[in-house]
Amino acid sequence: MLRVVEAAPQVRRRHQYFVWCQGDFQRWLPHKFSVCGSYDRDQRDVVFDLFNSVPVPEDIAERLKNARAPLMTAALQCWRRARYQACRLDLVLLDKTDPAVRILLDMGYQHLLIHGVTRPGRPEELESFFVFGQPQRLYDDPDLLALEMLLPCLHTAYQRVCVTERQMVSARLPMTGTSSPVPYQRVVPITEREREILLWVRDGLSNQQISEKLGISALTVKNHVQKILRKLGAANRAQAVAKAMTMNAFGAMPHGSGEAYY
Repeated sequence: MLRVVEAAPQVRRRHQYFVWCQGDFQRWLPHKFSVCGSYDRDQRDVVFDLFNSVPVPEDIAERLKNARAPLMTAALQCWRRARYQACRLDLVLLDKTDPAVRILLDMGYQHLLIHGVTRPGRPEELESFFVFGQPQRLYDDPDLLALEMLLPCLHTAYQRVCVTERQMVSARLPMTGTSSPVPYQRVVPITEREREILLWVRDGLSNQQISEKLGISALTVKNHVQKILRKLGAANRAQAVAKAMTMNAFGAMPHGSGEAYY
């Protein structure tokens, strides 16, 4: 727990947040996906993001990031019924006609773990909101206690990420002669072949499996992966995927597997 807390102040970017949640954090709150929401004062709404270490169908990912989708509405209602304490949402009790509920159940998810932070003196106004899911895990009281203890770190780390990313985007928006900002486009330093391999890495395939998909040797795939790690300044495959997500390296590529990470 101390290592989790000590590492939190260094979390400033989305890929750092993802990697932080994959380390010692998993010993306290095991999860394969997390939905993180933060109030955006420009949009005057809570904006959700999805972090997942296993594939999630794209349409389900969009529903998880939609505050007004039935599943997220149910999560918010569950938390409010629990008087803004850490709580469990039992997917079995929800409406199975909702595709998000049905597919998550089919994938082995039974409980979602939920907590959030409201504005001081304004319990109806969210500052941040978190949902965690782990297949085949029935979250119990120790999980709820762990989430209660980690919530301050989660809240401050994710708020810092949102502020940092927003400031970086604003700083990189050049102005035109009409004073209208031109959207900043990140330069992705990897080649199309490396991007293609990174897509398969994102979907959890081994070097051997990728080589069979692309008709090249496993050694060639390994060399490509090593180049990707160097170019992105990543220590491992998970960090490379997280950094590529932050750079929108997958945005212009077709999804060969039909799955998506966010």
